[in-house]
Amino acid sequence: MGYIIAYAIVFLLAATPFFEVVAVIPLGALAGLQTWLVVIIGLLGNVVTVLLVIVLMDQIKAWLQRRREKKGKAPNKRGARAEKIWKKYGLPGLAFLGPILVGSHLAAFLSMSFGGERKAVASWMMISLVCWATVTGILTFYGVDFIVDRSESDGFLIDLLQRYS
Repeated sequence: MGYIIAYAIVFLLAATPFFEVVAVIPLGALAGLQTWLVVIIGLLGNVVTVLLVIVLMDQIKAWLQRRREKKGKAPNKRGARAEKIWKKYGLPGLAFLGPILVGSHLAAFLSMSFGGERKAVASWMMISLVCWATVTGILTFYGVDFIVDRSESDGFLIDLLQRYS
């Protein structure tokens, strides 16, 4: 039962904005959990909420567009030019740098705000999150044993859960 709670905590932390899968994976491994399971569960937690942001942002964007059309306002030239430049160069860069610089949730929100299409933003964000989770998982797997001696402990979270269960 303690392990289920521990992995549920990993899922919830990864799903929390600004507490990314990049931070959850090393924490989960240091906590004594299996690195590969932490990668999968943390990735799922992050992906679910990023997709939720993308879906909700698309609905907000559609509402704003309907409102703009109802009032008869046309998009301005500057906005159209910025959107074109962003679409050409910005989405892959924001998707890959976002998780470590501003957080994946904010990166998805900004991508949608800048005019990214839902399918493209979702695709790039998923590719980015899978890459970051994989790289972080590999580095964590080989780095935790270098940093922490596990001969005396199973990890702080496992020890804590065993003590109180």
